[in-house]
Amino acid sequence: MIIRALVLLFVFSAASSVRAQDAENCKDSMLITRMPGATIHSCEHKEFDQFPMRTGTNQDGEAIQKNLEGELWSWDYGNREGVSEIQVFRNFETALRKGGFTIDWSESPNLITAHKGSTWYSLDNKGDFYYQYILVEKAMQQEVTADASQLQDEISKSGHVAVYGIQFETGKSAILPESEPVLAEVQKLLEQSGSLRIRIEGHTDNVGQKAANQALSERRAQAVMGWLIAHGIDASRLSAKGFGDAKPVADNSTEEGRAKNRRVELAKM
Repeated sequence: MIIRALVLLFVFSAASSVRAQDAENCKDSMLITRMPGATIHSCEHKEFDQFPMRTGTNQDGEAIQKNLEGELWSWDYGNREGVSEIQVFRNFETALRKGGFTIDWSESPNLITAHKGSTWYSLDNKGDFYYQYILVEKAMQQEVTADASQLQDEISKSGHVAVYGIQFETGKSAILPESEPVLAEVQKLLEQSGSLRIRIEGHTDNVGQKAANQALSERRAQAVMGWLIAHGIDASRLSAKGFGDAKPVADNSTEEGRAKNRRVELAKM
């Protein structure tokens, strides 16, 4: 019994020692386990973020990405010595299939994109270490509002104003219903200032391809213009232009910066 107790204590201590190497406050995903012997170097959780999921390549061999938005988790794992790239790749590929995930893209032995319902998974495998991302698609909860008087004050002062709270379907120009209160304030601004003419400008962060971001920002600016016209604003007072990621107002290397860069602006004409 004493020997058995000592063995159990040794096993428990060894397991605790391995877990102690994980970065502080980092735990495995509930969806998929780590490679045996792997250690979490870092992890991050964002309530709402955008992430480009690789879904293929075009005829020129360029990556095709699907920019998804929602709650995002990420991990950086270091593998135990002797683990190969293909060993990691096959383990996760098989685990995802058995878990009911659809493999949307795989590039052996490095990349996997998979999804199950609104949950997306991405593996970026380097052999000695690997990155893992899980995103659950959802619309952003609007926490910041603007009113017509604030918009008017800023336009009078600087000639333009950033409007946050106009939300679109992921990767599309369809305006989401939760944007209505903010759009109503823009409408009120134009109704109260009958001589004001504005250019509606669409802006994105730098995630994804520049050409795609440019086209998306243009369509979204046009969608806002269309909404205002449909709600009684004279089309002659409006124009629309997309700038893609060409005019950032914050650091694109952080989520906070990217969120500020994803915006609609009103510019006085």
